Amino acid sequence: MLQEFRKFIARGNVIDLAVGIVIGAAFTSVVKSFVDDILMPPIGLLSGGVDFSNLFISLSGTHYASLAEAKRAGAATLNYGVFLNNVISFLIVAFAVFLLVQAYHRVRAREEAAPPAPTEKECPFCRLKIPLAASRCPHCTSTLERA
Repeated sequence: MLQEFRKFIARGNVIDLAVGIVIGAAFTSVVKSFVDDILMPPIGLLSGGVDFSNLFISLSGTHYASLAEAKRAGAATLNYGVFLNNVISFLIVAFAVFLLVQAYHRVRAREEAAPPAPTEKECPFCRLKIPLAASRCPHCTSTLERA
């Protein structure tokens, strides 16, 4: 059983998956920073100075000046501003993945669309495959015309 587990772990797919998860986690933190630190402040400024991460509804009915103050007081809150930031982060990550997949499909389509140049031709006499540069068929010994 241990040997089978080693084979499973050593397979390329598992290693590729692990690398993908680590890179995905790092990419997510970059996107989160981009959304929280670069994208949301100008959007908040354009919307009248609103800090989306500080938008919340206190479920206890008590008014708090900030989300941090409500959390310190132990109040139950509905943090829809944090949710908005996460939705925007998700959309950016999804769009980035979409662009990567589109680029991958374009490269694959180019590779599949260009068939390799032919290296053989058919002998007009015996109909067997022969090299393009052949001047005589190795199968029936017929003399071939040069193209």
